[in-house]
Amino acid sequence: MLTIKKVESLSQLNHFKKAYFQSSTSPLDGMWHFGFVPMATHFGFYIDNTLIGFCCINDDGYLLQFYVATNNEITEQALFSSITKQGNDVIGCVKGAFVSTAEPHYLSLCLDNATVFEVNSLMYQLAPKVSKLGGELLPMAMAVNHQLAQFVQFAAVNIGAPESWLESYYGHLIAREELFGYWLDGQLMATGECREFDEHQREYADLGMIVAQSMRGQGLAQKVLHFLKDYAARKGLNPMCSTECGNVAAQKAITHAGFISTNRIVKFELGPE
Repeated sequence: MLTIKKVESLSQLNHFKKAYFQSSTSPLDGMWHFGFVPMATHFGFYIDNTLIGFCCINDDGYLLQFYVATNNEITEQALFSSITKQGNDVIGCVKGAFVSTAEPHYLSLCLDNATVFEVNSLMYQLAPKVSKLGGELLPMAMAVNHQLAQFVQFAAVNIGAPESWLESYYGHLIAREELFGYWLDGQLMATGECREFDEHQREYADLGMIVAQSMRGQGLAQKVLHFLKDYAARKGLNPMCSTECGNVAAQKAITHAGFISTNRIVKFELGPE
């Protein structure tokens, strides 16, 4: 008999999370899977008290991950359709899903059950023939603790992110030595992130950047990316990054820095028929 229970400790899912990442065809976006997913609610799928898979759903009712082990009496197709079309008392209403084109099983399930979908963001890796090491690099410096408030204010002004979230997020990056800044005449003009993975995808570094609105359109974003990919390469890591599908300026900067995009993150609308 199938039962669905809320997962209180993510350590219960270690085996399934490993299998989930191994089934992907390319590295998965770091912000989605290591930033948003841990904050989502996880549910375990059980047959006779044996865990056979899991899913996680954010506060808006969207699936972020879905996985069912093979060789079970209940297939992933039947279970996915059941919780998205018929609903479940434990999980509640599933409005939709976010899924990467590098997640073929999960993507196929969404395509089979979706009513509407749209591209949310583009995922990039360095082009095979592009050197990871650059020439003269932008003089970026690693962020330190007393600069936290400056970084928080910079991001709040330039991308509109909530300060309460930024304080926690940037504090974590500073502690891990993964946040960098570029200053001009004493003013912070750009930030760069080179996020490493503690588990799964450990051969990759996930890059991120923000450029001050007053400095955009001057090639600074490309220079930040050159610095970050060089930094990642010197640590023996393969750089990757992503951006929203509507951010044309960022897409140009990423492409000019030598990255190519072969995968997308897609937003699906699901729910009862």
